[in-house]
Amino acid sequence: MLLEQLKNYRIILASGSPRRQQLLKELGLNFEARVPDVDEVYPEGLKHSEIAVYLSQLKANSFDAEDLCGNCLVIAADTIVWMDGKVLPKPKDAEEASSILNQLSGKVHGVITGVTLRNSSSSSSFFSKTRVYFKELTGEEIRYYIDVYKPFDKAGAYGIQEWIGYIGIEKIEGSYYNVMGLPVQMLYQKISEFIR
Repeated sequence: MLLEQLKNYRIILASGSPRRQQLLKELGLNFEARVPDVDEVYPEGLKHSEIAVYLSQLKANSFDAEDLCGNCLVIAADTIVWMDGKVLPKPKDAEEASSILNQLSGKVHGVITGVTLRNSSSSSSFFSKTRVYFKELTGEEIRYYIDVYKPFDKAGAYGIQEWIGYIGIEKIEGSYYNVMGLPVQMLYQKISEFIR
């Protein structure tokens, strides 16, 4: 079983995201979380999954080869919200959060997570995409959510596991956990292939 095999590995999650840490814990993995020292900037011309994968590779490659012991496994991920041909960012403030949620209201958008696995000798990247359908949100709902939940660390200005997800999301196509920030089912499968 994979969990038995992984007991021999030192797993590094290259993320400060509490949601990713929670999902890895619930997957049954023992790991240390280290926040990569990178500017999350990508070259112009990249689109949707290319951006998420590029940023996950940037995070995975921020660790020097000397940092990686023979039995180390780095897991790096980046999640973007993609709509109308562009990335919707993490909002800087309440005004920007409100603007983003108004754009999502009544529409369908994509949530794409790029993941890179890396050890001392090789790396492998993949991505998962989920389509998310939002109902029409009222101004009061948007204001309440921003005031109470302050979603300033979240791509697309929302967390599916929070109040706005309960009242606003009509359906999704794809992985729910991907929208939280880590496609855990796919990750489990890809780790199994990577350490074979």
